[in-house]
Amino acid sequence: MSKRDPSSYQLTLNRPDDFDAFWANVMTEADAIPLNPTLTPVPMRSDADVEVFEAHYDSLDGLRIAGWYCLPRQRSKSLPTIVVYPGYISEPTLPKDWARQGYAAFGAAPRGKLRSNARFNPGYPGLLTHNITDKNTYGYKGFYVDAIRAIDFLLAQPEVDPTRIGLTGGSQGGALTILVAAMRNDVVAAAAPQAPYLCGYMDSAKLTHTYPYEEMNEYAHLHPGSEQAMADALDYYDLVNFAPRITCPIWVNIGLQDDVVPPETGYAVFNAISSVDKKLFAYDGYGHDANVYEHGALINQFFDERLKQGVRTQKAANLAGF
Repeated sequence: MSKRDPSSYQLTLNRPDDFDAFWANVMTEADAIPLNPTLTPVPMRSDADVEVFEAHYDSLDGLRIAGWYCLPRQRSKSLPTIVVYPGYISEPTLPKDWARQGYAAFGAAPRGKLRSNARFNPGYPGLLTHNITDKNTYGYKGFYVDAIRAIDFLLAQPEVDPTRIGLTGGSQGGALTILVAAMRNDVVAAAAPQAPYLCGYMDSAKLTHTYPYEEMNEYAHLHPGSEQAMADALDYYDLVNFAPRITCPIWVNIGLQDDVVPPETGYAVFNAISSVDKKLFAYDGYGHDANVYEHGALINQFFDERLKQGVRTQKAANLAGF
């Protein structure tokens, strides 16, 4: 059993007064960049049931971003869609299993990941502390925008139903799921973040001494006196500060013995989510895997109910003009 009660922990986190203005400016800058989306068939990765494409689109700083796009060969003109975001040290998912279930599926590859790392490649470790004391040049600025623009790429695809887009991913993928559900709350219909990272950065670096957060402790050791500057910059990137924007149905799963992403931060981000349709699965006896092997079946059920069974949310009705 868990030896502490992570649900009662209070984060030492500030939400800057100009948080919304900062991100509005970032997205205005990004929106001025033409997407230039392309799809290239990949016969070697395709099979009798699934077509696989290598996708590309342009993002912040003029970087060309890649991803895997998978489609069921037998498909209608309007598909529910799943976006899978990658973990910190993992490479982009080739989401063929989702396509086999009838979804258009996109495996995102933000900058630094394979096929998106020609001009930006800080490494892992490396990304977490890349320009960590400057909110304007922090490595995750472009990384976040790349994840958000994956939605714009999908909206440009004729087979994607814009009212039935879901997001998922574990660890860093869970963080990006929260980010994009918050920043594209006009479109995202359901989200299932797992063991979400990048929540309560400064507290996490004190609550655990495993990587990736240990990178922050090493940075502070090498740069004495930098902690306040780190905290000030990271307040603009902490997913707890994005969470109040989330309005879609969302299921979050965490492991109560997670020594990579402290469960305290999982509770904090869940509590900050504004959606009235939210559920937290806190698995005792599990670490950073957050019981994904059993919970995966629940995620499939969640998306089937929210995206495939014709459940019509008010958001979908509004987008349809009703």
